[in-house]
Amino acid sequence: MSDHIKLRKAPGTWVLRAGDAVLGETAAAIELSEGQRPAVIYFPRADIATVFLEPSATRTTCPHRGEAEYFSIVTPSATIKDAGWSYPNPPEALAAMAGHIAFHTDLVTVEQL
Repeated sequence: MSDHIKLRKAPGTWVLRAGDAVLGETAAAIELSEGQRPAVIYFPRADIATVFLEPSATRTTCPHRGEAEYFSIVTPSATIKDAGWSYPNPPEALAAMAGHIAFHTDLVTVEQL
């Protein structure tokens, strides 16, 4: 793992919203910091209404985190393509990321309560 990637338990409670719908809330989020980039919040899958998530064919590869799989959010009124991603098989140093999903904050709302 690159020394510039840090994982820590995100303090407080975090909520995920798509429009007016709450899709997740957790006190067990993980915060990933990488260099000068903004921190990214990862939600445990168990704390997300995964019935609204549809696996996407999109895949990307990061030399530090491995292969990412993507998810679209599907609601009765809209589909938000590739709104979230996860690393199902991260390297051992980032193993805490497994079972968590992050979301593009320009597509959905991720906020600390």
